[in-house]
Amino acid sequence: MARTTFRPAPERTEDEQTVRIARKRFARRQWARRWLAWRGLTALFAVLALVGGAVWLVFFSSVLAVTDVKVEGGVVLEEADVRRAAQVPTGEPLASVDLDAVAARVEGLAAVDSVDVSRAWPDKVRIAVQERVPVAVVERNGVVQGLDEQGVVFRDYSTPPAHLPMVRVSAGTRAEALAEAATVIEVLPDRLAARVDFVEVATIDTISLRLRDGRTIFWGSADQSENKAKVVEVLLGSAPRASTYDVSVPGRPTTRH
Repeated sequence: MARTTFRPAPERTEDEQTVRIARKRFARRQWARRWLAWRGLTALFAVLALVGGAVWLVFFSSVLAVTDVKVEGGVVLEEADVRRAAQVPTGEPLASVDLDAVAARVEGLAAVDSVDVSRAWPDKVRIAVQERVPVAVVERNGVVQGLDEQGVVFRDYSTPPAHLPMVRVSAGTRAEALAEAATVIEVLPDRLAARVDFVEVATIDTISLRLRDGRTIFWGSADQSENKAKVVEVLLGSAPRASTYDVSVPGRPTTRH
């Protein structure tokens, strides 16, 4: 009787190899998915940690705290006065300083026309001041003070500056009347302004100019001041002997000897 030798079917061996390859590929894909998920979470945690650290550094730590205040633009104002008015909280985080509140306090100074407050990183607050510019001086109770174009009295003078006209007021003269007088002074032509000894103002519509030769110009209010200035120049030439000129209504001026 003949002996029979058994040999494995080649198809089965090939199937097992295919399965092993598929399993390896599946395992690699699974690992890749897990790695992508962990990598995303790791990146998210890193970003959160970075943001949290930055927030702590800027808003809560003493690393970026205020150590100084830089004042710019002051001429009349002393730097110490600006610092005192600003009340900048040194030692606190620069990012948490209320710049609007600082600006509001500095604007409370009479000599300040406008102010810009900003952060000067890493540890300073910058205060840039624009001071008022005088257009005239006012003498009240023996004190000479500067008057700006808005009618604000803001600084003292030991003696009246020669280049600024004098404004005389009564006891009841209000701020709006001073503003009207400042408007009149601003529009005066240089030739006329040079002849003015002082401006007298009681109310917003009772402004007059006293010339150096003693003649008086009744101006009225600041309305139509440019037209009034032109009319005055004509009247001073056409009626030089008059003692009083009334241009409160520039279309109907009058003179009096």
